[in-house]
Parts: sequence; structure tokens; C-alpha cells
Amino acid sequence: MRKTVAVQILLFILLSSLPSPAFPEQEALFYKKRDNDEVQCELCPHRCMLSDGQRGFCRVRLNRNGVLYSLVFGQPCSVNVGPIEKAPFYHFLPGSKRLCVATAGCNMRCTYCQNWEISQTSPEDIRSYDLPPEKLVEKAKSFGVPTICFTYSEPIIFYEYMYATSKLALSEGLKTTMVSNGFINQEPMKKLLPYMSAVKIDLKSFSESFYQDVCAGRLENVLETLRLLKKEGKHFEIVVLVIPTLNDSSMEILKMCQWIHENLGDDVPLHFTRFVPAYKLTSLPMTPVQTLEKAHSLAKGCGLNYVYIGNVPGHMFNSTYCPSCKKRIVHRSGYEIKELHIKKGKCAFCGYDIPGVWE
Repeated sequence: MRKTVAVQILLFILLSSLPSPAFPEQEALFYKKRDNDEVQCELCPHRCMLSDGQRGFCRVRLNRNGVLYSLVFGQPCSVNVGPIEKAPFYHFLPGSKRLCVATAGCNMRCTYCQNWEISQTSPEDIRSYDLPPEKLVEKAKSFGVPTICFTYSEPIIFYEYMYATSKLALSEGLKTTMVSNGFINQEPMKKLLPYMSAVKIDLKSFSESFYQDVCAGRLENVLETLRLLKKEGKHFEIVVLVIPTLNDSSMEILKMCQWIHENLGDDVPLHFTRFVPAYKLTSLPMTPVQTLEKAHSLAKGCGLNYVYIGNVPGHMFNSTYCPSCKKRIVHRSGYEIKELHIKKGKCAFCGYDIPGVWE
């Protein structure tokens, strides 16, 4: 049995033996009290106004007697060990493992969600585990993984859990990352970033109507998050799931790449990923590889240095190439690293600086 599989099975057995806890009394961060026991959540751009007993759009934040509570603090519904490349992070500790953590809930309603069983449900409708920040960090250390990754559902909605864990993890010598839709207000994001080692943002489209009609979100708020990540000097990568007929037009992709070039620079890793039918979008076909290759060409034409094609195993653009000498410096096969030619953040062939977190 491969070591990774054995570790995941052992972790599952350990977690399955834990009782599913009652909802915690964890007061939420970022909300304002209003009249008549109403509260307004200030975590994400939905800014839900909640009467006593109501939950937010995310399903996991509850107003109880004029106090906003998180219902998922320390209660992940999914915990496993996997490769960092699966996030995908291509410029962050290649070949390393991450402890993946998620709770129920999301602040979007993407009709094609790959993880809809947990993201589009309420915490009482799914099994959860008793893993407060202290236990979670302890688990990560015991399994020897360098990174805790908040992923699968939307980490923004379990902000308090992520924030507390990230602070503790940093003090214990661990790194934390988040895989997010980026639909968060600026103040909570700024508060979190000092404790976050890397962020992956799903840029779902470059169309406001797509965000509203397909995801129940807003594009401009996500762009604000990307600008903030650039301003704060945080390592981040962008993933675009290319969906046939919905966000795959060359014009839209070109505008997106031009915006990235002008606002974020040429070194941000950009992943164009193949769509696989899921959830409510099972009638659409998988993305043709040629469409992804066209998107790659448009991005490179805009001057972007690190552009990838994802979910197409064996494709040459799964790998990383030096912008200077053009040699392959990270050879990937699926989620496995075959060759790594980066030394102290530089191309091992020509000495060109390669942005990322390599050690």
C-alpha cells in the first residue's frame, strides 16, 4: 500500500471514531448589531441582514438573540491528506503534502460545483468531526505535513475557524493556505493575510452576468480581493475553470488576461482548467483541450509568464518553464513531480528568479 493512501485511511479511521459535536457557542467576527435583535454580517459582500433565529446566505452563521454565531467552528466535515498540486498550487512547495480541511456551507451557489455535497448543505445535514484548532494543528504535525489547506467548500464561511487555526499553525512552524472564491470583504481579508502563506483564487469568469446568474456572486468583489493580494505581497495563484458556452469565449478570456497583466503583473501563476460536468450542469460537455490551448496562447500573448492547463493529465503545460531560458524547470505528471530544477528560488539552468514559495 502506498504511504499516502495508508496515511489517509489511518486519518479517516481516527476521525470516524470521534463524536459529531453539538453546535458550538462561537461568536462570529465581523458583524454589526442593529435594532430589535437584528444583526448584519460584514464578512462577505452579501452583508446579510438577519433577524433573531435567521441564518445567513452561507447557511452556517446564525443570529441568536442579537449575537451572530458560527455553527462550524472546529467542526470540519472533510479532512484528508493530499498533494499540494491538487489545489492547484504550482509555485508553492512542489511535491509536498497538505492536510485538507472543509466544513459545510458556501457563500456562492455555483451550478457546476464539484463539491456540492458539502458546499451546498447545512452543517446539521452532514457528519462533522470534533477538531478545534489545537487538535487540527496537532494532527498536521503528527502526520508530518508542512501545510494546512482550507479548501473543498468555501473557507470564507468558516472564517473564525480558519483564522484561529492559521495563527496557531504559524506559531507551531506550519504554513496555511486557502482555496477560495475570493468573495470576501476587504477588512476580514486584511486581518487574515498575515497568517496565510498562500492563496488560490477561483476566478470563475470575467463576466458580471455570469457571476450573478451562475454563481450568485459579483465579479468586482473578487477583483478587489486579487488587487489586495497583490498589494499585500502575498503569494497567490489564479484558477479559471473553462466551461463550454458559458465563459469560454476568446474575447472574455483575452479581457481577463489583459486585466491580470495590467493589475497583477506578469508573474502570477494562471491555471486554465478543464470542466467536467457536475451538479446542475451535467448537460454540457467537457472542455475541449483545444479551447484550453487557445486560452493558454491568449494569456501568453498578453505577456503572462506562468500559464498552465489543468485537469488534462500529461499535457506539456502542466509543467513549468523558465521565462528566460525556456527550459522545463518543473516536470509534472498528474500530481507527481518528476523533475525539479529550481534552486533557492532560481532557475537551475540560467539563474532567473522564479516567483513562489520553494522552501
